[in-house]
Amino acid sequence: MNTKNILLVLVVLLIIEVRLLNLITSEDIALTIRATDILIGLTIYLKTAIDFAIFIGRLMNENKGLRGRIGIEIGTALGNGLGTMAILLVWTFFKEINWLLAIMVFVASLVLFRLAEDGLEHINANNPRYPLWFRKFVLASEKLITSVNKLAGPMLNKIVPSRSLKVKTQATFGALLAMSFTVPFILGLDDFAGYVPLFNVVNVLGFAIGVFVGHMILNIFLYLSPKRTIAAVKNPIISFIGSLAFVGLAVWGFIETYKLLFVHH
Repeated sequence: MNTKNILLVLVVLLIIEVRLLNLITSEDIALTIRATDILIGLTIYLKTAIDFAIFIGRLMNENKGLRGRIGIEIGTALGNGLGTMAILLVWTFFKEINWLLAIMVFVASLVLFRLAEDGLEHINANNPRYPLWFRKFVLASEKLITSVNKLAGPMLNKIVPSRSLKVKTQATFGALLAMSFTVPFILGLDDFAGYVPLFNVVNVLGFAIGVFVGHMILNIFLYLSPKRTIAAVKNPIISFIGSLAFVGLAVWGFIETYKLLFVHH
């Protein structure tokens, strides 16, 4: 089964999930698939793909050959895809009740702050090649984001799965498939949960398909050149811009939480 076939299977499963959810919820998820929503999902996925790229790159290095490639492609795609579908399932039921949706959006906003801090880890604010104003801005942003994460850490650590990226050579295909599935599933839950504040703007179905397409593209480029691909997703400027975008989405999520709790009736 090649990468495109895996993508097709996941898209079909996603559409089936959405159709089933529409049978039991009061507000249907739109089945329209728009190119803009796919592009947004793809772009944001690739921005948050640093953890995926590092994990898959290490896994490829430890499990070479055709068996390794097949296991890693299938396992990581299924892990990412099913993690995404799990969050979609939770969100669909939570959005029926304002206070439950408010809790999910609030937690999602905290996850976005964590993602923003992850992006800042790839920027050396003391690098003299950067202008002084930029370095000061990065340091100030880092201080603010870190402070929020320290306050939210005790609660968030109990809710969000641990991000363990430890990899090793697997003796059997089944063990490799399990390893390839488990970590991307956890990361898929974590990252996709952070996108919840976007769901009032984008078509969720198209956005999720964009996430699947982004994972396929990342897999392809990692097999072509793991080092260059990881370097690209860790680009300091892109990481910083992405971190600011995540902070903006997080603040937007806090505002939406307030509206859900105190404005909507």
